[in-house]
Amino acid sequence: MKIGIEGQRLFRKKKHGMDMVALELIKNLQDLDHENEYYIFVKPDEDRLALKETANFKIIELKGSPYPIWEQLALPQAALKYGCDILHCTSNTAPFFLKTPLITILHDIIYMESSYLTILKSSASTYQKFGNIYRKLVVPRVVKNSEKVITVSHFEKNRIGEFFKIKGDGKLDAIYNGVSEHFKPVTDTQELKRIKEKYKLPDNYFFFLGNTDPKKNTKGTLKAFSDFLKQTKSNHKLVMLDYDKIELNKLLVEIDDTALISHIVLTGYVTNTDLPAIYSQCDVFLYPSLRESFGIPMLEAMSCNVPVITSNTSSMPEIAADAAHIINPLHPEEITQGLIEILNNDGYRKSLCDKGLERSKQFSWRNMAKEYLKLYELIHAEHSKK
Repeated sequence: MKIGIEGQRLFRKKKHGMDMVALELIKNLQDLDHENEYYIFVKPDEDRLALKETANFKIIELKGSPYPIWEQLALPQAALKYGCDILHCTSNTAPFFLKTPLITILHDIIYMESSYLTILKSSASTYQKFGNIYRKLVVPRVVKNSEKVITVSHFEKNRIGEFFKIKGDGKLDAIYNGVSEHFKPVTDTQELKRIKEKYKLPDNYFFFLGNTDPKKNTKGTLKAFSDFLKQTKSNHKLVMLDYDKIELNKLLVEIDDTALISHIVLTGYVTNTDLPAIYSQCDVFLYPSLRESFGIPMLEAMSCNVPVITSNTSSMPEIAADAAHIINPLHPEEITQGLIEILNNDGYRKSLCDKGLERSKQFSWRNMAKEYLKLYELIHAEHSKK
């Protein structure tokens, strides 16, 4: 069997959620499957060491071009050229015209739930806005053309099924993401010191992976942190990754606390391998999003023995279960009270950490890869009968 996997962004230096899912999928398939032939289709970029070829895994670089052209023209041509029996697209979209049986991962359909006007008026970056509009145009046809649509939680499976009116015909399923093995408590004092100095981390801090996407609830998180400082007079800082300072200042004006900037540490982009030491040194990990399809960072923090505050919306209760402090993300005061309770109640903090460690063990990239391998075999067997 010849399997093509779309990994367009795998070689870019600054990888994000969907990129890491695709990377972990491929690496685990390399360990599991030494028989089938794989063709990994990527766009040329600077991080070529992110993935290495093995005997039955070939990396095919398709010349750089705007993403729609790369996906709609270069990718299906390559799948045809290399005789792929299946094409697996990993990042919410796929080619329109494709003779090869198609598996598509829809991580979420938030962009489908928003109007074009809402997308254009949002505080998302220009890149995010364009991507959401492109997906809004492409995804309905991709869903129709896909042999199988896979998402990452049962919440999202239900949303997709309702939105696209997919009945129980086996077309739609959920396969959980995992958490990488290098996410574990970091106890090496030299490593902790190195990361602390590299990113200028304070002694006491909360960790928040916010960005300009409105769903991340950055404004609500800042309001909660501002109120926390006013109520407690604490010396805690808020550590944020790769956030634009101009955009941050706009939000601080909106919450009427521009002085809060002195209590915020912006690290810039952090490589994935440095994240465990940042998690391990924080007092609480904040993940109070408005909408998530899964929530890998929650599991990363839990694996590093850190208490998590997350939301009662979308997939987050499904993934966190009873291993996190659950709040209503529309009520910043609940985030504030969660921070105070975790800091002041050692027994509660330990309970969250212990439950988090156990919960995170239930999610594995290896198990995810095994599920996809079964799916490849099933689809190939069905088409072989035709």
